Amino acid sequence: MSLLMCPVCRQALHLVEHTWRCESGHSYDVAKQGYVNLHVVQHKHSKTPGDTPESVLARREFLQAGFYQPLQHAVVALLQQLQPKSVLDIGCGEGYYTSAMQMCTERCIGVDIAKTAIQRAAKLNSNITWAVGTGATLPVQDHAIDVCTSLFSPIPQNEIVRVLREQGHLIVVTPAPRHLYELREALFEQVTLHEPQKFVEQLAVQFNLTQSQCIEAPMLLDQYALKNLIAMTPYAYKANPERRMKLEQAQQFAVTAAFQIYVFEKNKKPSI
Repeated sequence: MSLLMCPVCRQALHLVEHTWRCESGHSYDVAKQGYVNLHVVQHKHSKTPGDTPESVLARREFLQAGFYQPLQHAVVALLQQLQPKSVLDIGCGEGYYTSAMQMCTERCIGVDIAKTAIQRAAKLNSNITWAVGTGATLPVQDHAIDVCTSLFSPIPQNEIVRVLREQGHLIVVTPAPRHLYELREALFEQVTLHEPQKFVEQLAVQFNLTQSQCIEAPMLLDQYALKNLIAMTPYAYKANPERRMKLEQAQQFAVTAAFQIYVFEKNKKPSI
């Protein structure tokens, strides 16, 4: 049984040979790389939304080197606790975390607005349903998902509530207060601490916080890894160009990644 939804008419999509079709006659071909594009033109705000190809490649190479493996292991451990039959990774990027999630569930969907990222992801793991799509209209049927995940990605709260089953879970990963603090110190004149608690407040009406943990990953980066880390973050275009150029000349750089992980449970519907 399919979990995907037509982004135009919101009916269920069914895979017929190499094409996803709905009863209204809308159809979406599976690309040769193994993904489906469900980001229809009426939902687009730019020609090439999402991360740039350069950012996607930098993130792929940085993550494949294992620097954020402690976070990947922590997310897998949470899924092993929750034992979901279906997982939706929102803003899945090139699929590093999604592929690890897939080992913990029967059905796994990865959605990202960046076509370049999904193309790379589809080459990584053919056991996942990969879709280009937007969080504004997640291409997934109502109440079809046991666990949604958002790792350093937007949190389309109402859409998550729609696709989650009753008492389904949402795993959010966001920068802890001092995430990459040393890197930000080198790139910016002023550095403020991240405020992960804002997501707890934002989600409080529709979700209950059930778990919270902070994972730290000290890293000693060579020049190549450092350049990839900068390129995969918003710092690539926000930082002072002179400061960035100077930092990228460093042969080694010590920095600590700090990940704030929250697990939320969807509130039960109020009794009438």
